[in-house]
Amino acid sequence: MKNSHEKVEKHVGWFFLVTVLAISIGGLVEITPLFFQKETTVPVDNLKPYTALQMEGRDIYIREGCSNCHSQMIRPFRAETERYGHYSVAGEHVWEHPFLWGSKRTGPDLARVGGRYSDDWHIAHLTDPRSVVPESNMPAYRWLNENVLDGELTGKKLETFNWLTRNRSHKDEQGNSIPLYTQAEIDGAKDAVKGKTEMEALVAYLQSLGHALK
Repeated sequence: MKNSHEKVEKHVGWFFLVTVLAISIGGLVEITPLFFQKETTVPVDNLKPYTALQMEGRDIYIREGCSNCHSQMIRPFRAETERYGHYSVAGEHVWEHPFLWGSKRTGPDLARVGGRYSDDWHIAHLTDPRSVVPESNMPAYRWLNENVLDGELTGKKLETFNWLTRNRSHKDEQGNSIPLYTQAEIDGAKDAVKGKTEMEALVAYLQSLGHALK
């Protein structure tokens, strides 16, 4: 006796169409409602936009592949909250493009690493990880001390984030979106980072993580 679904399973075209249909329905039911929930679209009260230097540090974090070994997503389990702090909430990430949650923890989660260590500790750790964590298998990033920022594109990055977050920023009394960055901040972005090392930028970014919820 043939199974009723055998025709679909043995026909590549039908199987593909049914699979796409199932995923589409699942997406509509599970994902679409999140776009309309306040908890997932409104920034938490204490959330602050990145400074120009922190923004450059974020790009360095992405460039060096830090999210391949470090997550920025604390799950609501006791084992995680006792080690890393308050579990992550959507309102902390509404300004993130792209999200840097990560999916692997070769190293510890960094969602709330800001303020946990001094700038000097981070510099030593990034320059020679085993000088502060003997068992670390993280590679050294010595070149960050030598590479200097010119700030040529920093203002453009802030403008881009203004556009990306135009519907997810704080609101004024009339309900209008408040841009993350003023024109003065955009115009002054180049001078704010010019001459700084990539190490300074990355450390500034790391120190900013988790400030909204501690």
